[in-house]
Amino acid sequence: MIYPSIDKLLNVVNSKYELVHIAARRSKEIKATNHLQMPLNKYVSKKNIGRALEEVAEGYITVKYKDE
Repeated sequence: MIYPSIDKLLNVVNSKYELVHIAARRSKEIKATNHLQMPLNKYVSKKNIGRALEEVAEGYITVKYKDE
């Protein structure tokens, strides 16, 4: 089972494509800076892309749209 679930993530982000873009950017940022927003022991995933998705699911990364 993949954590976090796509259903939970799509409640935060409107589209799967946008979610991929956000997670990829954050994953690269984690790799470059080695900065995590949650304590290391709270992450389920060991890979940066999974950690980026977990940050989105937990609300550490928010998406602002032009209409809002």
